Amino acid sequence: MEEANQTGMIHFHFRPFSRLPEVQVLIFVTFLGMYLVSITGNLSIFLTIWMNRCLHTPMYFFLANLAALEVFYSSTIVPLTLASVLSTESTLISLPGCGTQMFFFIFLGSVDCILLAVMAYDRFVAICHPLRYTLIMSWRVCVQLAVGSLVLGFALALQLTVLIFRLPFCSSKEISLFYCDVLPVMRLACADTHIHEVTLFAVSVIVLTIPSLLITLSYVFIVAAILKMRSAEGRHKAFSTCSSHLTVVLLQYGCTSVIYLCPSSRYSPDRGQVVSVVYTFVTPVLNPLIYSMRSRELKEALKRAMMRFLQNQE
Repeated sequence: MEEANQTGMIHFHFRPFSRLPEVQVLIFVTFLGMYLVSITGNLSIFLTIWMNRCLHTPMYFFLANLAALEVFYSSTIVPLTLASVLSTESTLISLPGCGTQMFFFIFLGSVDCILLAVMAYDRFVAICHPLRYTLIMSWRVCVQLAVGSLVLGFALALQLTVLIFRLPFCSSKEISLFYCDVLPVMRLACADTHIHEVTLFAVSVIVLTIPSLLITLSYVFIVAAILKMRSAEGRHKAFSTCSSHLTVVLLQYGCTSVIYLCPSSRYSPDRGQVVSVVYTFVTPVLNPLIYSMRSRELKEALKRAMMRFLQNQE
């Protein structure tokens, strides 16, 4: 009972980006600007798709889900990070609070990666089997794929989070990152974490390796089908549609694979800090820009929505 009470009193604190107040203020302004741009961009995409019937297709359905995920994903990390950066003292987070943040980070990040694989499959069906597209990618199938991604992400996140936070933690410690990520928290445990590292690797394979292989396989067939097209306009449209998705895939999978598919013994806190900034701040900003620039239908719908907004303001 005494050990349980002691465990309940444990708090973690995050490593500051810099010891200089001027640098911290600059980091705060930069991160806040990126967060606001990310939230505005992803919400705009979600609302535009939701309000325009011409965008009610499987491709945009999954894109709307991805944009909503990015909003929640960023909001899981960024507000506490901003408070920590702006604070003159170490920002403490309790053991349950750290576990909650880690759960939602793993859950939303996993669903994000799985949805990118689902979107690749959608593009494969659209380009390689256009005549059967509406039959294969019916709304029932789309909803099942989206819900299945959520269920799988939830199950993996719950299992991994519970496993890690059953470890004993000795006392209040510094997390070598700006949020509660798996590897930095695991390093603070006062016990053998070999089983936990194996579990983390297995989850990473399910979330990263398997979807990336499915995406690669889909694009092998997609490229082969595009090269067979006689129409130059058709090839350009197909490449344009797929290039935005492929760019987001490379950003998301490239960053996360560097952290989670490498041996934990080779984990570098400094490298982890830099890569984590990319996929928690930079990628959510770039995703709506990439999709809106490469999709003509979405770009036109966003322009119409902006024009209506400006007219209402007048």
